[in-house]
Amino acid sequence: MTPARIALTVNGRAVEIETDGTKPLLSVLREELALCGSRFGCGAEQCGACMVLIDGEPIPSCTREVGSLAGKAVTTVEGLARDGRPHPLQQAFLDEQAGQCGYCLSGILISAAALLERNPAPTRAEIVAALDPHLCRCGVYNRIIRAVQRAGSMMARA
Repeated sequence: MTPARIALTVNGRAVEIETDGTKPLLSVLREELALCGSRFGCGAEQCGACMVLIDGEPIPSCTREVGSLAGKAVTTVEGLARDGRPHPLQQAFLDEQAGQCGYCLSGILISAAALLERNPAPTRAEIVAALDPHLCRCGVYNRIIRAVQRAGSMMARA
């Protein structure tokens, strides 16, 4: 296993890392780039805790080999905020108290951000469909849906 140099953009910043190209993106984010918002849940793309945006699409990072991402843009939950201000989704989740333990929320925020980018006024059914890959053991789904609706309204006013 010879380390490879991999260049990509993470949260709007160009980075070049030297690592094993078969290493999961999640491990690189957490261990080498100190971005710990994305979480390890199941390791099998079944829970959504590790979700990140890759070129704008929500993708599980627990099984994605970092070597396959050269030249791609990766956005983690930390990258949603702008100029020190929370993303409207982050603010809406706080306003709606849409989390209890919060373990799943980084992945949910990522998928919700991708949804609102595509569709700034999603229906409840569209929100549910977009968030279907995510498991929340706390069961705050109704508050999460309200928060996504609130964020869409906030973004439409901005």
